[in-house]
Amino acid sequence: MSKGHVVIVGAGQGGFQAAMSLRQEGHEGPITLIGGEPGLPYQRPPLSKAFLKTGEAEKLALRPQSFFDAKNITLQVSTWVDAIDRTAGQVRIGSKVMAYDHLILATGTRNLRPPIPGIERALDLRTLEDARTLRAALSRPCRIAVIGGGFIGLEFAAVAAGLGHSVAVAEAAPRLMARAVSPEMSERFRLLHETLGTELHLGNGVTEVNERGLLLKDGTEIAADLVLLAAGVCPNVKLAHDCGLEVKNGIVVDETLRTSDRQIYALGDCAAFPCARSGRLIRLESVQAATDHARAIAKSIVKGESAHYSALPWFWSDQHDLKLQIAGLADPQDESLELPDGTILRFCSDALTAVETVNNAKAHMHARRSLNSGSSPSKTQYLEEYLGMAVR
Repeated sequence: MSKGHVVIVGAGQGGFQAAMSLRQEGHEGPITLIGGEPGLPYQRPPLSKAFLKTGEAEKLALRPQSFFDAKNITLQVSTWVDAIDRTAGQVRIGSKVMAYDHLILATGTRNLRPPIPGIERALDLRTLEDARTLRAALSRPCRIAVIGGGFIGLEFAAVAAGLGHSVAVAEAAPRLMARAVSPEMSERFRLLHETLGTELHLGNGVTEVNERGLLLKDGTEIAADLVLLAAGVCPNVKLAHDCGLEVKNGIVVDETLRTSDRQIYALGDCAAFPCARSGRLIRLESVQAATDHARAIAKSIVKGESAHYSALPWFWSDQHDLKLQIAGLADPQDESLELPDGTILRFCSDALTAVETVNNAKAHMHARRSLNSGSSPSKTQYLEEYLGMAVR
């Protein structure tokens, strides 16, 4: 039975799931979960949606304190790990050290801060404290500018517009959510946001943030009382880099989510792992990936299982009354085929790579089952499957 001390650095969704899964798998040794923020571990997806409307922070907690007490999980909040000593098997926290038998790095990401004059004026939306600041600003009429047309920026824009605020979104790419979805899906959400009254500036990057708002590349000025920065993130890898672990757009791990040090794992947004389908190194900014990673790592530590991680990536985004769901992982250049019901199939060399749906849970779940079957179906195979499902 697993009895060693497991230290988890990062108390977000993935770190919390790792601690919980270790107990579920039967780990009997001590578990220490270390988080930099105050308070209990909490859900982050609602920060850009429901929380902005309700302000109900208590509903965000993943578990009450009694859960950690009952499971004998030591939760250290408002705590930052300063260094890892791999030789001694210790982490350093200020002047103190803590020994570990296994170390899990769940350090997440932080907002990219592009070298734009005045960018320090822009607010973030990464933490509960960030969301509280934004919610307070939304309590009175204001003009809002969002830098970035990805999931977080658009979710916030939809909420703000729905509350009656004047909203503008500036995106350097020529379309919305360009890294994540097909051109057809980008267009559908462009129409949604314009219908909500949001002013979209696409293919027109921000060159300055000032007291009046934003200045764009073509000279356009956007008046704003509040500017939100949502232009991408970068993984928190300093701890790993400083102790000599391999870093490449994330903390590099193998197929079992181990780093080059066999006692150290990494999971979630900070981990760069080999994709089971393409073999290339990928990093996923996804709650589901973080929880799947955590469960796999717990099995490895407790039961010695070393199966290759191969869970299917899937994502979602709630914007106004549209729920976007994506099963699989497509490259931006993958071919797209839109079906009559609005479902969009993505293909690479005739192999299905992803399925995009809106308000269609049945099609989304069918896609996940199909893509999880072991081999990617061809265009003909999937269309036959899909048409069969539609008539059932």
